[in-house]
Amino acid sequence: MSRWRAPKLISIAALLVAASLPVSANAATPRAATGPVNPGFDTGDLTGWTVLDGTAFGPGAVSDADSYWGGPFHQKGTHHLWGSAGAGDEATGSLKSSSFGAPSRMSFLIAGGWDPDRLYVALVRDSDGAQLLKQTGMDDEAYVRILWDTSRWRGQRVHLEVVDRKSGSGEGAWAHLNLDDVRTENAGKDDNGLTFRALGQANQPGTPDHSADPLRPQFHYTPYQGWINDPNGLIQYQGRHHLFSQYYPDAPKWGPMHWAHADSPDGVHWRQLPVALTPPPRATPTDNTGIFSGSAVDDNGTLTVAYTKFTDTAAHPGATPETVEMATSTDGVTFSPGREVIGAPPAGSSAGFRDPKVFRDPTDNRWKMVVGSGDGGRGKAQLYASDDLRSWSYVGVLAEGDSADGPMWECPDFFPIGDTWVLLYSADNKQFYETGSYDGKTFHPERKGLVDAGSDFYAGQHYRDADGRDLAIGWMSDWKAKEPTRVNGWAGAQSVPRELFLRPDRTLGSRPIAALDGLAAGTPTTVDDKTVTGNWRLGRGDVSRLKAVLDLNRTTADTVTVRLKASAAEATELRYEKSTGTLTLDTTEAGYGTTGTWSAHVPPAEDGTLALDVLIDRSSVEVFTGDGTSLTARVYPRYKESDAVEFGAKGGELRLKSASLTRLKSSWTH
Repeated sequence: MSRWRAPKLISIAALLVAASLPVSANAATPRAATGPVNPGFDTGDLTGWTVLDGTAFGPGAVSDADSYWGGPFHQKGTHHLWGSAGAGDEATGSLKSSSFGAPSRMSFLIAGGWDPDRLYVALVRDSDGAQLLKQTGMDDEAYVRILWDTSRWRGQRVHLEVVDRKSGSGEGAWAHLNLDDVRTENAGKDDNGLTFRALGQANQPGTPDHSADPLRPQFHYTPYQGWINDPNGLIQYQGRHHLFSQYYPDAPKWGPMHWAHADSPDGVHWRQLPVALTPPPRATPTDNTGIFSGSAVDDNGTLTVAYTKFTDTAAHPGATPETVEMATSTDGVTFSPGREVIGAPPAGSSAGFRDPKVFRDPTDNRWKMVVGSGDGGRGKAQLYASDDLRSWSYVGVLAEGDSADGPMWECPDFFPIGDTWVLLYSADNKQFYETGSYDGKTFHPERKGLVDAGSDFYAGQHYRDADGRDLAIGWMSDWKAKEPTRVNGWAGAQSVPRELFLRPDRTLGSRPIAALDGLAAGTPTTVDDKTVTGNWRLGRGDVSRLKAVLDLNRTTADTVTVRLKASAAEATELRYEKSTGTLTLDTTEAGYGTTGTWSAHVPPAEDGTLALDVLIDRSSVEVFTGDGTSLTARVYPRYKESDAVEFGAKGGELRLKSASLTRLKSSWTH
């Protein structure tokens, strides 16, 4: 069921007549008359639109389907233009709207493939055919609203062109484009009266301005344009925290991997540095050879990084796909050319061999390296040893899982906290930890769990800073996640640094790094000893921090809620059920992007309270509890008004011992 059904108020004939009149004559007509005819395709066909060439946009491309394999389309009205519905992804072509007078602003819904050169909607001037603006999709079928400032062309005769010059087939082809609900009056408002966030590539300033994008996190590392995934090479070197990231600068999607680089005095305020490592030039247009994930150590003042050199064997037949290389830097910015140190994986590595993590082993004071691998449906971590970081010998399998742990362990990490050893690995879009003992060759696990119980914490890497804190940063996404920010030219974000610790039962917990306190701005909104019945709003904050202590002993409701980034139309809901001790992060009504529910068991503290520390950024929520449980999710609100923080109680009262909402500043220092 689509969210909204358009009433048939105007006949198609009337729309065609209105569209032919001068702009001044259309001033009092409904929205569709001042813009293109049939702006939402709710006639069920291409009335008002002209096929310019090809077969991609034949009659079958107008569809009344309201869902696809990944969920609802979120179209407006009964029909929409689904670019693959008629002739499939192999077809190409272009489609033209009727002519209309350019308004000051216009908006539309777009979906389908990302390819700004071959898949796009363009605003074209009638008089000379000039493309004034254009927008591509984001490799997803679910619609995202694009808002254009067209004031410089106001009154000029223009039209839209939907262009598909990309042909492909099979999973991941994304060789089509979808369009719906073109608005030229009240373009910035939805039918519910709420204000759209201004998305679209045309809204991104050419000179980096991290505050301009309404979905760009303000205290998390993101690429200004392009794609990032795994954090790499985390280290405090010469007094500064260094964050490298898997990075593709040429598109907001995965490609030949580089290492992006940023540094910080405190692990919070980031400064962008030049790209640290770059892959060789492509041998073919589809060559994805690149610099995969790895780690960093300080070798007597020389910053030394180890990484997987991935070679795309489709472009380089006969090459070894994954080897280990190392590079060095004396200034922390410029690196030597990579040098191969492990030229082939050991036996039993059929699933892969990548993501080396180097550490100094206190059991024998030698350098050790753990590398992710897998074989026969069982993930594993391979162990190597060296005296000088140059010559490495194979030790054996450090640890191996079973079929439930994933067939390939990515981004393994291994380190002690006190006298307990911790193994991290990522598989099946989750990051796991195991704690136990280590004899210098083999890890003996005793406890196991998730590093983060939410949807978006993967490939997290550990480092120990100068103060002895065990810190970690993770990629706030996974390989199945939707990426709505592709329409703005970027995708991917890293989590805030979190401090890892062991609970008394030797399970792993985490808390936000203390330096985040320095981002506080203005006077917080606070309340003490508050009784909540129904719903109650604490305040508003699109970039903020919520701290709350729930008094569960005096709470009579079994289910209590905290609505984050809330408006009348959407919210991310944090929900706690007293009877089961279940904390749930629910993004099913959060806006664009991946939706779902994620839960963890969080018992009350000994005094019967539940402490929450929630970091709220423009497109992320990170929840930490007093016992060290965390749940992280990327969320992408549709509306500017979606910034409220509201408490609720179902079937009784919620007693708040305390709550505070603090606005946070940007962490970018440029």
